[in-house]
Amino acid sequence: MTAPPFMPTLVFASPRGLPKAAKLNGRVVVLDIAFAATSSSKVTFERLTLKLIDGLGDRLAAWVDHHDHEMHARYAEDVRFLLATKAEHGACPEMITPEIVRAAGPVDTIVAHSDLDGLYSAAKWILGGEEPYPGADHDARCVDTRTGTTGPIGIKIDRALRARFRDEDLKRSVVHWLVEGRPKGVHQEVIDEAEREFDANNRGTAALVAQYETRGRIALVDASQRPEPYDKTELLLIGQERCPVSAVVDSGAVTFAAAFDSGWNFIKILGLEGGMPTRVSVSETRLEEAVLAINSATDPQADRT
Repeated sequence: MTAPPFMPTLVFASPRGLPKAAKLNGRVVVLDIAFAATSSSKVTFERLTLKLIDGLGDRLAAWVDHHDHEMHARYAEDVRFLLATKAEHGACPEMITPEIVRAAGPVDTIVAHSDLDGLYSAAKWILGGEEPYPGADHDARCVDTRTGTTGPIGIKIDRALRARFRDEDLKRSVVHWLVEGRPKGVHQEVIDEAEREFDANNRGTAALVAQYETRGRIALVDASQRPEPYDKTELLLIGQERCPVSAVVDSGAVTFAAAFDSGWNFIKILGLEGGMPTRVSVSETRLEEAVLAINSATDPQADRT
């Protein structure tokens, strides 16, 4: 019988919600975590990303990420950093190979982005750079870019995570389920239960669809007074069927999104640094400014003709 792979400590994070280096055990690999902005309020590269990098020091085994950022150049000569743009790699798991895992050496802790892309990256790293199932890399790319046809396993996990995106127990269940070969049992039951919640949330999403308004190139909906739970990603995708750009206002922020291959670069248009060019969130106080900037920008499709 093949021995199960060593399971490092799993820590789920985001560019704005990084753990303290002192609280991370042993050697650490960071997967699918974008660098924070180089400027803007207290959420900056220096205060967050650089603090973690410096705090880990030699304990940082590897940092693998595929989000555009101007500070990538600083680490071009550091072999621990494998950094790309979203255009180069639509998802992070496809960057993780057996050679990269071997070069990094043993790790005690994995810090992964808390979305499907990050969880698949963690599972693939634990499996020595091998996909947890045939087509897993493809599924991660489809989900992260919202293009292509996602397989049934990817759809199941995507729906579960979208229903409970703050549930760390669910995220651990996903990684364990993938690493262990997707057996029946407690981890699958947790995922199944969350997937059922996604179906329930679709009722709230459908109610909000009727409230979309057109603001030039933008389909905009205010979800801040929603009576039921809803799925933001699904709502944004529906908005993109109506206009080139969709936007959802909620919880003091507004999220703008466009198709992965549309050519829109909201980072540049809105003066942001780092992240995914075709999906960004800004403070709701910038709503009118952002709407004007997007509607005034050169149409990226026009540049292709």
